[in-house]
Amino acid sequence: MNPHFAPSFMLPQRGLQRAIGLALALVIAGSWLGIHAWGMFVFELTWSNWPFALMLAAVQCWLSVGVFIVCHDAMHGSLLPGHPRTNGVIGAVLLALYAGFAWRQLRDAHFTHHKLAGRPGDPDFDEHNPANFWRWYGTFFRRYFGWRSLLFVHTVVGIYWLVLDIPMVQIVMLYGLPALGSSLQLFYFGTFRPHRHEAAAGEGADAGAFADRHNTRSEDFGTLASLASCFHFGYHLEHHRRPDVPWWALPGARRAGVGKVEREEKVPA
Repeated sequence: MNPHFAPSFMLPQRGLQRAIGLALALVIAGSWLGIHAWGMFVFELTWSNWPFALMLAAVQCWLSVGVFIVCHDAMHGSLLPGHPRTNGVIGAVLLALYAGFAWRQLRDAHFTHHKLAGRPGDPDFDEHNPANFWRWYGTFFRRYFGWRSLLFVHTVVGIYWLVLDIPMVQIVMLYGLPALGSSLQLFYFGTFRPHRHEAAAGEGADAGAFADRHNTRSEDFGTLASLASCFHFGYHLEHHRRPDVPWWALPGARRAGVGKVEREEKVPA
């Protein structure tokens, strides 16, 4: 038994885990890129097909969340276990395409989040607004969406609009809305809800209903609702206790009770 795995929950053999992770990553990233290319270069937005375009934008928003979750698994090495360079290449390429993000910067920030979850110094946390969604989201957005991302997005939009003559309304609907929507979806289900502070009865506003030092909680969503909301990232306590578990195996970790009892083993971020 791998000493990094809890006795109550075992992952598949590494070869099978790599095959599953890579296959799902190809489906998610391939669909995301395919829909984007079709929506920008083939599809023509008209008044009659606006409902379809909105549905397409919603699907693209969800797939954008999936792309980021794939990158997140790459950070933890759970996408392709035992292949850190390949994880890095896949994560770096997808993060760059997602919004011009820098791989090492986001990876290091995420590891800091795991070490200081919900405490001062956690880059994902707003200690001054631990229960205010919009203020916390503003802090979160400013920390991660820097000059590199601004330059990338403006360059892409400029090329699409001024060079390729794609209508701005189509760019906004099928590129801008899914990107912004996915950031809100990731933040709400993957950061705010798991790590927000809730006042206990008769206690102050800083009293949080957290199970342990990870300062997080999990949703009670069923498997399909969990997948639809944020690719199982709502099973957040399970993830913090078992960061070696890829997104697609988190429902199994939850059923095994990983989120119910404190683990004795220490798993590296």
